[in-house]
Amino acid sequence: MVGCFLLLLLLLQPCVPALPPAAPVDPRQPQQKQCGAVLALPQHTPVLAACCKMKCLFLLRVLQLLAAAAAVHKQWIPNTNFETASNWDKGRVPCASDLIHFEKNKVISVFVRSPHVLTDMYLPLNGELLLASGAGFAAFDGSWDPGCDSGATVRFADSEHHVWFDPTLWQVVSPGRELEPAGRIFSVDEERVPCRYDDVIFQPETSFRVNIDSSQQVIHLRSISLMGQEFSSPEAWAGYLRGPSAPLQFHGNGTLQVTGTVCPDKSGCACGNTPDGHRICMALLRASGRQCPALACRSPLQPLGHCCGVCGATINLDFTPDFDLQKYRDRLVQALLSQPKYAGVRMAISKVYKAQTFLGVIPRSSTPLIQILLIDDEMGAQTGTAAEQMAADIMEDIAQHGEALGISSGNMEVATGSTFSGQAGSHALSRITAGMVLGLLFSLLLLGGILFLYRKGKLRLPALRLPRPWDRAEDPASPAPDSDKGFDNPMFDVEPPSADPGEEMPQMAPKDHQVFYLNPLYEASETET
Repeated sequence: MVGCFLLLLLLLQPCVPALPPAAPVDPRQPQQKQCGAVLALPQHTPVLAACCKMKCLFLLRVLQLLAAAAAVHKQWIPNTNFETASNWDKGRVPCASDLIHFEKNKVISVFVRSPHVLTDMYLPLNGELLLASGAGFAAFDGSWDPGCDSGATVRFADSEHHVWFDPTLWQVVSPGRELEPAGRIFSVDEERVPCRYDDVIFQPETSFRVNIDSSQQVIHLRSISLMGQEFSSPEAWAGYLRGPSAPLQFHGNGTLQVTGTVCPDKSGCACGNTPDGHRICMALLRASGRQCPALACRSPLQPLGHCCGVCGATINLDFTPDFDLQKYRDRLVQALLSQPKYAGVRMAISKVYKAQTFLGVIPRSSTPLIQILLIDDEMGAQTGTAAEQMAADIMEDIAQHGEALGISSGNMEVATGSTFSGQAGSHALSRITAGMVLGLLFSLLLLGGILFLYRKGKLRLPALRLPRPWDRAEDPASPAPDSDKGFDNPMFDVEPPSADPGEEMPQMAPKDHQVFYLNPLYEASETET
């Protein structure tokens, strides 16, 4: 540890420009290199032209190899270097007789590795040219250049379209910054972009510009390395952001925050890119033609954190506090993935959060689980069969040793080239639920159709009278004989007096009250007779 600390102190010493040799040089002392060069630019063109080549760069590599890095190292691929041919609209680096044109209102940061001869160059209003040791620009003297017969206007390409949440612009590297070959372990799309506990690397002696627009206010990272410097503490990174280069390299509404911490949970930590999952998928589909690839399986799986469906198998594990993600990953690689029969199988395993809903609609909460995604290189009807077999072996291993491994339960779903079989209880439940929902919808449609036809008069429903038990208990009353009520006058509905002479009238009219009848056929205006 003491040795690492001393190496770190030596590495962080500032780079000092070389002075003219005024005294004999002691061969036993390390020599300083000239740090850079300054480019004189026209007035009102604030192009920063200072570059310091860090001494003892190999010490940084030594420190990275000495440190046990638990995080993943992800390296940014694009650059804005002057010598990169793809950064120019002609597809080549400008030559001596060319006119170099940087857009006036485009903000740039351009690293220049070597000296260049030029005829003319238009610079932006805001930007920087970073010159390596020995790099610079000289005026073209008009001599013949075999590689540059006729001069042309060469424009620097637009770098504003490079976005942080584009999985195609990142690659996983080893702690020594060597590109790791495509292995048996891969990541779902959201985890191809740097996660909150990852180390981000921008290659030394390169310039870049990246859009960090995000749905999150802060993008957390473990560390950031750029221009040969590593920033692993919030204070050091805050100091860099206050410098002149940071606004030229990063733009957008997001903010990068360095924490310097690794994942504290041995069961793993979620990546943290789910809020920007739509940005990741948009960038990925834009690069692949705006559509997911066609698959052989009938009902592809949709893993959490992945943009497109896949053929193969997924396993979701519920775990206990004793579960160790790294140890379990190593166990699967050594015991199963390394077997010859699974040579074409690839695996992704990580902690994710699955949203829980009420009745499948209302979001309720999210539950952490370990997701294992298995795919294979089989073709046609055999697509996913090797992954399905390995998933079955994993489930068998969980049944035997799950408690000792800290796994409380697990379920599996499979999508192959010919059939789709869900071997998890949750999958069967989802099919039952889907059937119940479809049945309910069909019943509602049927009742709605009947009601519609009834209201339109196209359908008559029979009147049903349900017998009541108390009606059956009573004896039916005998019909009373019809009495002679005379004739009925439909235009004068008055109850006739009782015909029974012995029946007493309930109420007699007073003597002074005249009783008379109105004849509707008799006009009141006529003279009474």
